[in-house]
Amino acid sequence: MATKQRGRPRSFDRETALEQAMKAFWERGYEAVSISDLTRAMDIKAPSLYAAFGDKRTLFEEAIEAYVRNYGVFTAKILAEAPTARSAAGRLLREAARAHTLPGLPRGCMIISAATNCTEQSAEVVAALQERRNKGIAFIESRIAADVAAGVLPADTDAHHLAVYTGAVLQGMSQQARDGADRATLEAVADVAMRAWPRERAGETGPGGLTSGRGA
Repeated sequence: MATKQRGRPRSFDRETALEQAMKAFWERGYEAVSISDLTRAMDIKAPSLYAAFGDKRTLFEEAIEAYVRNYGVFTAKILAEAPTARSAAGRLLREAARAHTLPGLPRGCMIISAATNCTEQSAEVVAALQERRNKGIAFIESRIAADVAAGVLPADTDAHHLAVYTGAVLQGMSQQARDGADRATLEAVADVAMRAWPRERAGETGPGGLTSGRGA
């Protein structure tokens, strides 16, 4: 007698499912999102989730990569493209004002907000996001130090504290966006923050050989 064939598992678009998982983590944070929340958001069954993405932690890590790829602003690419540290910081802050308030998406920055108030069980998740944020600040600091050495920024510029200040503004803008601040308000914050940056010396060139400007 022929055996009854099992039904084929439901097919789904993996990238669409990942996008929905990313939004859930972004909006509510890592610990607040359960597997049942994820299966509802992704419109798949738990076995399909585990088969396609592994466990919750692995899915979260992939969601973070998707966020960085599609929506993140605090990246080495953005920092490296700008000719000077000051222009890089200005671009980061302006991009943050836009990205933190995109219509139809959760507010703020996922890397900043997705692992706050976590328990000890999620310590590795918290540490991984802290490392990402710290690497971004370290990259800004290295750009500032390079411009100081090249004479683009004044010799008494404190590279470390200026980089930490810029990171703090970015993090504050993320929280303000989650609290309802609109893009125009955050752009104004970015403009105010850039006034704390020292002006570039006219006619000097950055480490990449490009002439520094006086704008943010």
